[in-house]
Amino acid sequence: MTTTNAWDPSENSVAQRTYESSAADVFRDFVQAPASLRFSNKAERRRIYRHVYGDSWWVDLDVIDGEAVELAERDEAQAERFFGNRITSGTASWLNAESWAEREEEREVSDGSRIVLGFDGSDLDDWTAVRAETLDGFQFTPAYGPEQRPAIWNPADYGGQVPRLEVRAAIDELMHRYDVVRLYTDPPYWETEVDEWVDAYGERRVIRWHTRRIVQMHAAAERLKTDVTKSETTWSHDACPITAAHVANSKMAARPGDRYVLRKASSAQKIDAAISSILAHEAACDVISAGLATRKKNYVYTA
Repeated sequence: MTTTNAWDPSENSVAQRTYESSAADVFRDFVQAPASLRFSNKAERRRIYRHVYGDSWWVDLDVIDGEAVELAERDEAQAERFFGNRITSGTASWLNAESWAEREEEREVSDGSRIVLGFDGSDLDDWTAVRAETLDGFQFTPAYGPEQRPAIWNPADYGGQVPRLEVRAAIDELMHRYDVVRLYTDPPYWETEVDEWVDAYGERRVIRWHTRRIVQMHAAAERLKTDVTKSETTWSHDACPITAAHVANSKMAARPGDRYVLRKASSAQKIDAAISSILAHEAACDVISAGLATRKKNYVYTA
């Protein structure tokens, strides 16, 4: 048996690896307060304590709060992990897990809906992921195939290599199931497949969007981060657990010109679904800017 505080997702700790393990013989007791409660608010912080300490009658919540407030002066994220039992990211994280969780929404996207797609592909080590976004600001991981599996592939689940035929089948299904206005793809490792998609669906729908471009990628990452965290935002997502983990794993690496790129906290902590989310959101914003958010009616005049 092991006991621990909640972990920093940027550290790839034993606690995180144990919790995320697929082993069926591990019992996990990890009580969480509602994500909508803010640790920075005194009244809501007390409600968080009541959730996580539960029937531990011997715990003095006033003492706990005093220690938490003192620690928060130096490291607010650590105070929330230690005393609120919440998974909070360190200061180098791109987007903290709490802000992402606050944007969760239950919503069904019907077939034929007008959407965009973001695709980030790999081959042997990193994951391959597709994220979709409606043009009114709801992002989700689309499902595909007879089992309606999420369109995210971990090569470790397929003998060490991403199943390219399955990915191609998923893209084909999504392009026909929905009214896909744009598919933004990061081409490395998938140049041949991207060429095939351009040929099949048209160069106006399939766009090569290189994430290695520092200026453009920094701007796109900042746009999604802003739209997630700004007050009274209407943007939301489907609470995909893999995407949430990849967002929490994403750390900022400084680049010249007050810019940054996203990198993994460690080799084991993947960020591919977060990159796909950025691409999908950038595609959605570009489509709206181009006036393509709604279908235009075509008229034929005859005399």
